[in-house]
Formats: sequence, C-alpha cells, structure tokens
Amino acid sequence: MAGSDSRLRTALDSLPFGEENAVAGRVTKELPQGVTSGMLYRDVVRIAWPSFVELMLTQLASMVDLMMVGSLGAWALTAVGLTTQPKFLLMTVFQSMNVGATALVARYKGADNPQKANLVVRQAVLLTLVLSVIASVLGYIFAEPMIRFMGATDAQSLEGGTVYLQIQMLGFVFMALTTTVTAVLRGVGDSRTAMIYNLVANLVNVVFNYLLIYGRLGFPRMGVAGASLATIIGQFVAFLAALVCILRGRGYLRLEFREGFKPDREMLGNIFNIGLPAMIEQLLMRAGMIIYAKTVATLGTVPFATHQVCMNIQALSFMNGQAFAVSATTLMGQSLGRRRPDMAQAYCSRTRRVGMFIAVAIGLSFIFLGRQMVSLYNSDPQIVELGGRVLLLVAVMQPLQSSQFIIAGALRGAGDTRATAVITFITVLIVRPVSAIILVQGLHWGLEGAWIAMVLDQVLRSVLVLARYQGGKWKTIRLKNS
Repeated sequence: MAGSDSRLRTALDSLPFGEENAVAGRVTKELPQGVTSGMLYRDVVRIAWPSFVELMLTQLASMVDLMMVGSLGAWALTAVGLTTQPKFLLMTVFQSMNVGATALVARYKGADNPQKANLVVRQAVLLTLVLSVIASVLGYIFAEPMIRFMGATDAQSLEGGTVYLQIQMLGFVFMALTTTVTAVLRGVGDSRTAMIYNLVANLVNVVFNYLLIYGRLGFPRMGVAGASLATIIGQFVAFLAALVCILRGRGYLRLEFREGFKPDREMLGNIFNIGLPAMIEQLLMRAGMIIYAKTVATLGTVPFATHQVCMNIQALSFMNGQAFAVSATTLMGQSLGRRRPDMAQAYCSRTRRVGMFIAVAIGLSFIFLGRQMVSLYNSDPQIVELGGRVLLLVAVMQPLQSSQFIIAGALRGAGDTRATAVITFITVLIVRPVSAIILVQGLHWGLEGAWIAMVLDQVLRSVLVLARYQGGKWKTIRLKNS
C-alpha cells in the first residue's frame, strides 16, 4: 500500500503482537491509533482509479467497436454477440489462475517477501502460456460449431461469427499473457501501469477499426473480420508494452528469465488452490450464461441484437464494480499478509461505500439517457425502444451489482474462492437460466423477461455473497509457507 503505506505500517507496527492477533477473530469498527478513515479511502481510490480508467476505456473501445459493426446491420451485431460467451469460456481457465496469482502476490507483498512474489510471477506466466495455447487451438478448430451451438439463426450471422472468433483465436495467447501481467501488478497495488498500456492498445484498436471495417486510407474493407483483426492488433500492442514493463522491473515485481521457469510444485499448488474454485465458478457462470444467451437467441435477430447492445452498455457499468473489486482484492490480500484482518475489513467497508455512490450515478444515467445510448449502436426504432426499456432494469441492478463485485473481490483476495463458486452455481447456473426459460418461453415476456431473470440473479447473489463475508471465515484462511 504505497502513498500512506509508510504511515500505516508505523501505526500497525505499534500494536503489540498479542493485540494484533486478538482482532483476527472478532469484528471491530475501531481503527488503530494513527490510522484515519481518510488514509484508507485514499488507498482504495489510489488503486481503483487507474483500474477504473483502464476498464472504462477498454469498454468504451468495445462499445465503439460494436457501434461501428452495428452500422453493417442487425446481423453483424448478432454475429459478434454470438462469439462473446465462447470466447469468455475459453478465457476462463487462465483468468481463474490469475485470481490465484493476484491473491498470492498481494499476500507476499504484505509480508514483504519479494522473492516469493516474483516466483509467483514466473509460475503464473508459465501456466498462462500453456493453458492459452491449448485454448486458442481448440477455439480456432471448433469456432463454427460453437457459433452454431450459440443459436445462429441465419447463414450470414453464422459465417460472420465464425470468422470473427477464428481471428480472435490468432491473438489469444498475447491477450492471455497480458492479463496475467496485469493481474500480478494489481497484486502489489500497481494498477496505473496496466491503465497506460491498455489505453494505448484501445486507441490502436479504434484506429484499426476505422481502417479495416470500412476500408479507409487504402486498407481493405473487411467488415466484421476487420473489427476482430483490429482487436487483436491492439491486444498485441498491449502485450509488448506489458512485457517491457515486467522485464524492466522498476517496481516490486520483475520477470527474471535467468531464474528459469521450472514448475514449482508448492507455488503452483497455492495458485491452483485459489484458482481452481475460481475456475469452477467461472465455468459455471459461462455455462449459465450460454444457456441464458441461447434462450434469448430464440427470440430472433432483432431482439438478440438489442440484447447484445444492452449487454455491451451494461458492461460499462461493470467497470465500477470491477475497478473497486481490484482495490478490495489487493488491500484484503496485503492486509492479511500483514496478519491484520481488522484492516482488511475496514478497507472493504470503505470500498463498498465509494462503489455504491458511483453505482447510483450510473443507474440514473441509464434511466434518463437509456434510449439515446441504444441509438448510438443502431437507429432501428424497434431496437431503440426495446433497449430503452431493458436499460431501466439495468439501472435497478446497479447498487446490487457493485456491492456484489466488491465483496466477491475481497473474498478472492483472502483466498476464499470456494464459497463464491457455490454461490455462482446457485445463481448463474440455476436461477438465471431457469427464470429466463420460464419468463421467455413459458410466459412469453420477451426480452424484458430475460432481463428480469438477470435482476433476480443479482438480488440473490448479492445476499449470499454478503452473508458469506459477514460470516468471517475468510479471516482464518492460511496459505502454505506464507
């Protein structure tokens, strides 16, 4: 925890060890002498704001990407939308291991053990490289069957979606390695570096969108394929920048090739111990999302195109919860590395407050500007009217969504990933798809029915995640050799 870190260390080190242990088993709202609430808020915002900017700009680039694609017609929106869940499914394995890497690096940073932290970096890079190569090969080979399975209803959407996904798979490894570097940097509280290289990558993506989708300045007109190619060009630029950053190692972390990449059973065991439950959680989530998306796809091209637009806009609101979840994960891990669960709890409560304030503001923007947002993607009156009604439901979800993201991030920072996997199983794999099937196919409530199912999912998930956090079991989790 940089910035106010030295003052925090002084205040925390002044406590007798017995008093430090005493707070581990009970809930306390009192801060140690010399630590102020303002210091904690500054740490929360210091870590979150670069992540917020990074994620926001990344999503804005995705929105511009989809807006440009939307000009090609509803079929193009549908084609790109059909690739979303297969791609996320393939990303699940290495992203779950990144959860373990972030939590471990944060713990070792809190314990002031840079050797162990950098060992985590090497093992995480090795693991991601192997897993992403396998995933990219499988994704390329089975691209068409996956798009067909997702419910492509016409030949144009099937062909466009297949080409888009295959091109994505060509740059999959670079994207995967970049996310791993970002994950370990976040573990030491460095979210600014990732913000910078992802900002550059997004700008490159948008420029090549313009050049390749429409065929400007002598470049070929590639349509949907051009949008996909522009994305992986941007991802490759981000990979090069991330690699340079981690090789230079001007901060706490440095990727040392001379140290070798021989698998370390104990460290990989720690990564898997945290990452496997997270992977199960994500696989369950993707399975539920696929069933959900297939249910929506049965409504036809225009409703599914509208759904894709609303999902893209909703993803903009994810940036709030995800950015502050980064703060929660990092500060939770570092506090527990210092054996200060009381500080972890203090950080989490303040992170939730800031995230909630922003969530309310985002919800109000959806209420008053929803139709205008949808019209940026496609001016079809059906899409604009239906999308505006859906965004009212998205607005209702904002406070619940923000709180749920942040608390889940805190639990992951503590290494408590098994509970979130069980909660995801209940809500995303059972509640959301079953509710969607009943409301869409049984009661014929159309696209609004599908989004009401999502609201039900968010309500229940928020309640369960909060109950798990308040139970306090996360305070007792220990890692091997930490």
